[in-house]
Amino acid sequence: MNASVNPGGRSPRIGSSVENRNREASLAELTELSVVMPCLNEHETVGICVRKALKTLRDAGIRGEVIVADNGSTDGSIELARSEGARVVKVADRGYGNALIGGIAAARGDFVLMADADDSYNFTQIPAFLEQLHSGSDLVMGNRFRGGIVENAMPPLHRYLGNPVLTGIGRLFFHSPCGDFHCGIRAFRKESFLRMNIRSTGMEFASEMVVKASLLQMKISEIPTTLSPDGRSRPPHLRTWRDGWRHLRFLLMYSPRWLFLYPGTLLILAGLLGCALLLPGPLMTHGIGFDVHTLLYAFVAILLGFQLVAFAVFTKVFAISEGLLPEDPRFSWALQYVKLETGLAFGGLLVLLGISGSIFAVSGWAARSFGPLNPDHMLRIVMPSVFSLTLGVQVVCSSFFLSILGLRRH
Repeated sequence: MNASVNPGGRSPRIGSSVENRNREASLAELTELSVVMPCLNEHETVGICVRKALKTLRDAGIRGEVIVADNGSTDGSIELARSEGARVVKVADRGYGNALIGGIAAARGDFVLMADADDSYNFTQIPAFLEQLHSGSDLVMGNRFRGGIVENAMPPLHRYLGNPVLTGIGRLFFHSPCGDFHCGIRAFRKESFLRMNIRSTGMEFASEMVVKASLLQMKISEIPTTLSPDGRSRPPHLRTWRDGWRHLRFLLMYSPRWLFLYPGTLLILAGLLGCALLLPGPLMTHGIGFDVHTLLYAFVAILLGFQLVAFAVFTKVFAISEGLLPEDPRFSWALQYVKLETGLAFGGLLVLLGISGSIFAVSGWAARSFGPLNPDHMLRIVMPSVFSLTLGVQVVCSSFFLSILGLRRH
């Protein structure tokens, strides 16, 4: 058996690997800012964007690089980007978010600026973004509504409805200072991005970044930026209604309070008010009579409200345990008092009350020899009994399920 060993005692492959690692380390030390552009068949504009970005870096004296995160282009975009001086990173998994995550992972700089490769953003503003990062910001957002939107650069539906509504919802749900959730140019610290632990693979990537930064109480600032008509002759990848719904769905899923807790609490309060007014007897107001029929809806409102509140708690626990949401000290403190034994005791008490009420109702029926009854009177006994039985079982089952989630969370 023949064997060959090089004079240094290492195989050429290992030596080459060490050299590559050293080279990468040296390049990382020389790189301050990485400009990342997602790309899918952008041959008309990607070269222009790379050229503009590199020129801005050179003119401003910024040690930087341009990375094109290619998501499966077949139109020559890769060759164009390389010829203009970009480093191309191929990302196999399709999706706007996937492309950016792959490009950011390959970035050598401590700071990253992401921008669309459609020639709609002004790359001469790169130094302004970097200045905000040097001042301590974790995320610097572009704001097209403050900087100016050139005519025909944004469809009216996006400009006057989609973006303002979704941004308004995001600001309300997450107390975010951002005035333009979906701006395609933004910069951030790479370490801050890693802390965000972003999971979205599609267009909602943009929303998740702002939401996570807000929830983690990172420092967020804004730069007025201009939006120009893109340089492509084909339609954009963005689909108005599909991607708009995906953004809205994401905002709702990341806010159990607004999706479940607040509606559930309102239903419980409305149901309790209805029960308090109608359990003693019928109510007449402004010539309109409310009786057992309305009382039934009041009990159902409480049941539905409890289910929504329970969903809010389940969702919050699961999201925190999976790293989708950051730890919430107040929520963790409250969970200390919501234990399996407490839920079992409360649920068991409700079931006992329901059984007692049912027995009382049957006894009254038996006293009348199981004959006809006054429905208005009897329903005011039967409905609370059935309600207590149902709610008691829900409380018991919810307590067990919450305990299972809690085991995983610990």
